[in-house]
Amino acid sequence: MEIPPKSPDESEKSPQSKELMTSNTASTLCISSRSESVWTSASRSKWDIYHKPVIVVSVGAAIFLFGTVITSLSFIQIKNKKVYKMCGPAFLSLGLMLLVCGLVWIPIIRKKQKQRQKSQFLQSLKSFFFNR
Repeated sequence: MEIPPKSPDESEKSPQSKELMTSNTASTLCISSRSESVWTSASRSKWDIYHKPVIVVSVGAAIFLFGTVITSLSFIQIKNKKVYKMCGPAFLSLGLMLLVCGLVWIPIIRKKQKQRQKSQFLQSLKSFFFNR
C-alpha cells in the first residue's frame, strides 16, 4: 500500500498561496463582474446607453419594409409568385418581431437608469452618514 503524501504545513506553503489567502476577495469580485458597479460614476453618452436597441429597431424596420416590398411583389409579379408569397410574410414577421423587441427594450433601459441613479444617490447618502 502506498502512503499518501503529507500536506504541507503553514510554514511550508508557497508565498503565492499565502498571497491568495490574504487577498481581498470582495474587490476582486467587484472588478471581475460584468455588470456595471454602483461606485463607477463615469457618465455615459446617450449613444452608449441606447445603441443596441436603436440598432435592433433599425434592422427590424429595414427587414419589415423589405418584407412589405416582397409581399407586394407577390400580388403584382406573375413570375416566381410562390417564392414571393413564402418569403414575404417571413420577412414581415421577422422584421416586426425585431422592431417590437427594440421598442420594448428602450423603456426597460430607461427604468434601469432611473433605478441606478436612485441607487447611487442612496449609496452616497449612506456613505455620507456612516463614514463620519
